[in-house]
Amino acid sequence: MSFKKSYEEINEKIRKGKAVVLTAEEVSAMARELSPAEIVKRVDVVTTATFGAMCSSGAILNFGHTTPPMRMERITLNGVPAHGGLAAVDTYIGATSENPDNIKYGGAHVIQDLVEGKTVELEAWGKGTDCYPRKYIKTKISLETINEATLFNPRNAYQNYNVATNTTSKIKYTYMGTLLPGMKNANYSTAGELSPLLNDPEMRTIGIGTRIFLGGTVGYVVWPGTQFNTSKEKNQFGVPMSNAATIAVIGNLKEMSAEFIRAAYYEKYGVSLFVGIGLPIPILDEDMAHRVSIRNEQIETTILDYGTAGTPVLGKTNYAELQSGEISINGNKVRTAPVASLQKAREIADLLKKSIQDGKFELTAPVAIFPTGTSLKKLFETEGGER
Repeated sequence: MSFKKSYEEINEKIRKGKAVVLTAEEVSAMARELSPAEIVKRVDVVTTATFGAMCSSGAILNFGHTTPPMRMERITLNGVPAHGGLAAVDTYIGATSENPDNIKYGGAHVIQDLVEGKTVELEAWGKGTDCYPRKYIKTKISLETINEATLFNPRNAYQNYNVATNTTSKIKYTYMGTLLPGMKNANYSTAGELSPLLNDPEMRTIGIGTRIFLGGTVGYVVWPGTQFNTSKEKNQFGVPMSNAATIAVIGNLKEMSAEFIRAAYYEKYGVSLFVGIGLPIPILDEDMAHRVSIRNEQIETTILDYGTAGTPVLGKTNYAELQSGEISINGNKVRTAPVASLQKAREIADLLKKSIQDGKFELTAPVAIFPTGTSLKKLFETEGGER
């Protein structure tokens, strides 16, 4: 009979300070000498992490009511447009929203400024109603002066991602960074064997209610992320070979740290938000021990030409090759660079490991498992839509 553990058994070990916790890189190294059957007996939790640009991020803010009260219908924060359609004094500011007078400053910068304890200028307009007569306000806010500040990110922590290069004769400015002409560089974005959803590719332990490290504090997985795609081709080790599943996450912005929530501007592309996520994986059985033992050389991904319409496929590679600094594309040696920070991902995995070892972070079983058999639809222009 194969060896199995429950969440409660693992949490009891955590409470007693007896849980054996390794990072995903540490267990991958262990797996070179030990079998999954041996690992499941020795290891209770494996910590995974990522720190990269996650454009589908933002914050829900509640400012509190003015005197006289106001129904805010158009809102800016430091000149960045925020959504005014969430009741009277709620807003959602998206990370990629930009200040039209300073496109290098956007919603991500507002979020970072708030996390750093800075004040932000709030300006809001409304039509005025009998119950909300005020029509305009200009004031300063901070995390201390507003009621709630919740980081809510609809799509984070991609399960694998494509490699971007550029075969054309012109520089291309993209969300994957600046791509030099003639395949002079290739950029990638995933932390390889440390990446959360690659260590549990079937998402047996990742679902609604999973407790995670988010931006320096405790957060939760609340739903499958947008563009959640389980139909991608998988390699012989059971991992998808291009961007696949994602998670939607939530956490208290007031408790977060600018060490793990950082704004960024990509030249001639726009603003994004770097988000630090750490995800603990309980080693429940041999299958989970096998999954978390995945190594960089076993995780393949697809190389795409971002310079050409349709982003044609140029080949495959793996994360051992990507992290070596050079890959081969059609016989050409191409230098590689990450647009995510492996160093920060390692820091997050270690912080989460210590928190679990110290009995400060227990695991939660998902209250619902994510769907399977999902795929993506495309947006097509209707007849007569072109103007």
